[in-house]
Amino acid sequence: MQHGLYIHVPFCLSKCNYCDFYSVTPGDRRDKEEYLDALNIEMEGVAADFRPRSVYIGGGTPTVLNVDELKRLFSILQAHVDLEQVSEFTMEANPGTLTSENTALIKEMGVNRVSLGAQTFDSEVLKLLGRGHSAEDVQEAWRILADAGIANRSLDLMFAVPGTGRDHMLADCKRLLELDSEHVSAYALSIEEGTPLHFQYESGLIEAMDEDIAREQYDLLREFLADNGYRHYEISNFSKEGFECLHNQLYWSGGEYIGCGPSAHSHWRGRRFSNTANLWQYTRSFLAGTVPIGMEETLADSEKACETLVMSLRRLEGVEVEDFENRTGFSPYQLRGEEIERLIDDGLLELSANRLRLTEQALFISDTVFRELV
Repeated sequence: MQHGLYIHVPFCLSKCNYCDFYSVTPGDRRDKEEYLDALNIEMEGVAADFRPRSVYIGGGTPTVLNVDELKRLFSILQAHVDLEQVSEFTMEANPGTLTSENTALIKEMGVNRVSLGAQTFDSEVLKLLGRGHSAEDVQEAWRILADAGIANRSLDLMFAVPGTGRDHMLADCKRLLELDSEHVSAYALSIEEGTPLHFQYESGLIEAMDEDIAREQYDLLREFLADNGYRHYEISNFSKEGFECLHNQLYWSGGEYIGCGPSAHSHWRGRRFSNTANLWQYTRSFLAGTVPIGMEETLADSEKACETLVMSLRRLEGVEVEDFENRTGFSPYQLRGEEIERLIDDGLLELSANRLRLTEQALFISDTVFRELV
């Protein structure tokens, strides 16, 4: 089975209004230096038989690191990972933090896929989201990536943003088509507790998106992308032929991966564990010779199989029942037979040619299905 490596770079220039991923604004250069020191120590302890076929550097904003810091990050990777065996090497980037210099370095170090956090091409919506870039920055970042020869580029889009409607989604789709992205990830805005956007919502300054309008935006996006050569292969992901994200497919198939960096999660040899979501604790622990475990659990075989079922159903092709049983030792019906039958009766799951998948109706409300199956 293929393995994947995730590296969490926890730094951002500023925190977006909706974001609840772990990130900090670096106080000074030492924050990033100590992070890289700790990351190097953590990677020295990675299992000797761990040989990732995909590497994903996310955050945070990895491109907040300056060129020297990026060079050190890549040297740490080269010291502990055989990058020549890596098929897909992804780095996340935000518009406004890409330059010709750091993009040339990224390409030189073997990164062959960049995921750009555009979110929208509407400047007013970008302000609401607290994004630190403009629509013009997206265009410039895209030009820089093309000039550097990065041929596998993904764009993040966001829908269900308060105050937007069909016209907004259509305008974003048209701008997306102009850029000719190889891959698109589209996520519904979620107002998470503790974020500035949640405070605005609680204070009555904004209203949550009406579900019918949000569904209309999702359906419009799906139809538009299908009409323009993109395959909808996972609930939130679309690609041109051959540009599906290999790393994320590892997650969706129940594969094994190791995450390094504060808040990063791992699934290795039947054990799930994570690092603490605190940069100071992360760096101090590794520098002191201890491991900053955030959580740790070992799933029973049936629990692991059930989790794999739910994750696999995120893919539009669903689950081939016989293959699933061969891989996990359990049939889906053995795990959740009553729930599956009820969801089929409700029109949310379908079984066809021995393949279990979400129905069209269920794609937008997939979390409802998954809650029944966990």
